[in-house]
Amino acid sequence: MNPAPDLTLPEELLLLALDPVRGKPACRNRFLEYGMAGAALAELELQGRIAEDRGRVAVVEPIPPEDRRLAVVLNTLPPPGKSRFSGAANARRWVRREGRSVEGLYLDDLVQRGVLRRERRRALGIFPYVRHPAGPAGWSALVRTRFAQAEAAGFPDRRSSLLAAFALAVDLTGAFPGSGWRARSSLRSRLRHEWAPDAVLRNVRQDKSSESSSS
Repeated sequence: MNPAPDLTLPEELLLLALDPVRGKPACRNRFLEYGMAGAALAELELQGRIAEDRGRVAVVEPIPPEDRRLAVVLNTLPPPGKSRFSGAANARRWVRREGRSVEGLYLDDLVQRGVLRRERRRALGIFPYVRHPAGPAGWSALVRTRFAQAEAAGFPDRRSSLLAAFALAVDLTGAFPGSGWRARSSLRSRLRHEWAPDAVLRNVRQDKSSESSSS
């Protein structure tokens, strides 16, 4: 197993969500797309590059980060205006609009770096689909080990708490085998106080509501 560098929230969420053998997300892929977009915003906030106010996201440090993927994400947000939140992006709408492209950005990068493999298959020999099992780098196992350790400690820091909140928001409940219902209830309470996972959860609920009303 090759040692992993400090991973960003989007990387950790993606590696946590993908089954390392089958390469399939353990949640609905559209929900994972929302989660990836929200995790990218949360990472930019942790780095002091964006700020949020009442569901709107503003760039406060326009100099691109060294991480080229985060630089791409930052460039999709409106540039700073005369006042801090003039022209700011609606977080929920941005997550919905950019989710697919953010997930694709990270999938492409992790495949190029050997962290994931890309396997193209056909269902019934006709319908094409893609899977992303773990690559030789061994980072998927490392992320799962770290997450289990953080879970055992009650997700003691904000970064691990954010990752847990995103996992809950996208219905990645299988990632919490050691948590009882009380622990999950506490996490859900934390989720409501974190704007980026909340923006993800609102989109997930919107999809579920649309499906229920159409059935």
